[in-house]
Amino acid sequence: MGAEPKTITPLPFFGDDAALVRALCAGHAGAAAAFFDRYARQVRAMLLATVGPDDEIPDLLHEVFIVALDRIDTLRDVTKLASWLSAIAVYVGRAHIRTRYRRKWLRLFSPERTRSWQIEQPSSEARQALREIYAILDKMPLDPRTAFVLRYIHGMTLPDAAEACGTSLSTFKRRLNRATEHFLRVARTRPSLVQHLQDGTRWNQ
Repeated sequence: MGAEPKTITPLPFFGDDAALVRALCAGHAGAAAAFFDRYARQVRAMLLATVGPDDEIPDLLHEVFIVALDRIDTLRDVTKLASWLSAIAVYVGRAHIRTRYRRKWLRLFSPERTRSWQIEQPSSEARQALREIYAILDKMPLDPRTAFVLRYIHGMTLPDAAEACGTSLSTFKRRLNRATEHFLRVARTRPSLVQHLQDGTRWNQ
């Protein structure tokens, strides 16, 4: 019997973002793994901020990197890798929200439910508040909702958030203002959120 073939382990990749982009474009064996390791936490946080708590976050995380790897040769400014990847995460998250909305509408017309969409009972006051927040956001149009979560939940600066949405700063600000007005109007009617608003420093006027 012949000897079993040896398993070849790709060499790890080391380098800054510019070198990483060049390696990804060249098909370096270890570059994709390094790309994921370097940015997975950032992308996951962006997805959580965009779509809220969701069982499909791990799948969406991998989808973002699949799209990014497929489009990496379109990145013109390697210093913008992080913000470019954030924009893809926003795109994937928004697409998932649209799908989630369609599933909820379909549920109204079908007695068969292949998946439970009931939100589990929160185990703490903080989780209750978070679910109340996303219940409000789920009623918003997609553009204002995205502006709100990028600015206030993910904590992005206005210019970075506008860039991630692919829109001008002035347009982003208008969307954010609409979302903020709607959020405060509804949140002040929710007992679980009123105290948080009063205790905070942003909206306690």
